[in-house]
Amino acid sequence: MSHHYLQFTDVHYRYPGSNADALKGVSFRIVHGERVALLGLNGSGKSTLLLHTNGLCIPDSGSVNVGGIPVTKKTAPLVRQTVGMVFQNADDQLFMPTVEDDVAFGPRNMMLPEEEVERRVSSALEAVGCMELRKHSSQELSGGQRRAVAIATVLSMEPSILILDEPTANLDRATRRKLIEILNTLTHTVVIATHDLELALEFCNRAIFMDSGHIAADGQVYDILTDHPLMERTGMDIPSWVGIYKPTLIS
Repeated sequence: MSHHYLQFTDVHYRYPGSNADALKGVSFRIVHGERVALLGLNGSGKSTLLLHTNGLCIPDSGSVNVGGIPVTKKTAPLVRQTVGMVFQNADDQLFMPTVEDDVAFGPRNMMLPEEEVERRVSSALEAVGCMELRKHSSQELSGGQRRAVAIATVLSMEPSILILDEPTANLDRATRRKLIEILNTLTHTVVIATHDLELALEFCNRAIFMDSGHIAADGQVYDILTDHPLMERTGMDIPSWVGIYKPTLIS
């Protein structure tokens, strides 16, 4: 697996028909091995930012660059082999008759030899602990199992950067814990858009805080969440337990 950086430079974007920018001058660089939490209120620009990482949206101005490749409509298919995205709704990525067919879908679209497809499917399902589910239909699975298999569909593409949109949303405590354990086994660069502050504090070593389409802060997760003037200014409600979480942070 190659190592790539992700860089946004002064990115502006406005959805068609809108009279306001969804992203306003967004700039940052993420390097190999970072685990970055993308934080902010609903409507702050988190999801729009994620859609720019692999060409699902293209900037109106500014640039997005993945390992030296500018992200454009033309390069998007190539970029998606490097940047894998797991959507919030797992069913968006699970539509084939069986789990193994879902996980094989991407590699087969790359026209890989069937032996390589099988290797990737087995490796991805093993990584998320779902080997025993390969012959099942995704419709038979629990919410947590579907979320894990959705991650496997992306891992089978062998990206170096993994993008996740609200991966723990609507999961019970035990299932959420299992998902975090899966994420902790991965060596990918990871960017997670999340409202799960415990996940951000426990798993991520950096946070980018979005507010009204621009970056309001970029730094250590704990430092940002305990920046009371910033939280008050942006309207973010931070639970009191955040203040006692620092001893467990990733160094």
